[in-house]
Amino acid sequence: MATRPISAEDHDRIAEAIRTAELKTDGEIYCVVARASEGYFFPAAFTTTIGLFIASLAVAYGLEGLWLTIRLPHFVLAQLLALASVFALLWFLPALRIHFVPRRLRYQAAHANAVKQFLARNVHRTQARTGVLIFVSIAERYAEVVADSGIDAKVGQHVWDGVVRDLTKHAGDNRLADGFVKGVESVGAVLAEHFPVTEGDTNELEDHLVEI
Repeated sequence: MATRPISAEDHDRIAEAIRTAELKTDGEIYCVVARASEGYFFPAAFTTTIGLFIASLAVAYGLEGLWLTIRLPHFVLAQLLALASVFALLWFLPALRIHFVPRRLRYQAAHANAVKQFLARNVHRTQARTGVLIFVSIAERYAEVVADSGIDAKVGQHVWDGVVRDLTKHAGDNRLADGFVKGVESVGAVLAEHFPVTEGDTNELEDHLVEI
């Protein structure tokens, strides 16, 4: 997924796409992109610890098969040094951590962050409960559309899945900003179909992309 920073021009394009989409609907669209949804030090440390112990067993059996011996204190010391080295790498090179975390845990963390942002940004506080969050977490290669109850009751999950597919495809091509613009347009069309703009409609959420 894209790692290129989103420029000020990209922010302006996304904000304009949100404003344009909301001209046709009473719904509200909010966009958030996270560099990562979790630090992952402890999950990565746990995974690498298990891996090192398995490797230690393999080495021990290998030495025995070769009729070689090593004193137990030396063997334990080697294990501890290897473990300390791995922990130091994980601590000082955070980008390594996610590679040792199972995809299921990464997606769980990203989904939890999406829900957290949905609530923290008050997307659930719109008058007609028609707020929609478009969320991307770059490190996890994860995207999600979170819709409030008003719109979710009328729109099937397959619709949001289609938006996510387009968004992740753009992100995979290092065109994350274009993906957000396209996603906003798609979500806006869905909102306009089910909740067309009415007289007296007000803008309830800020029209911009938030980076966290």
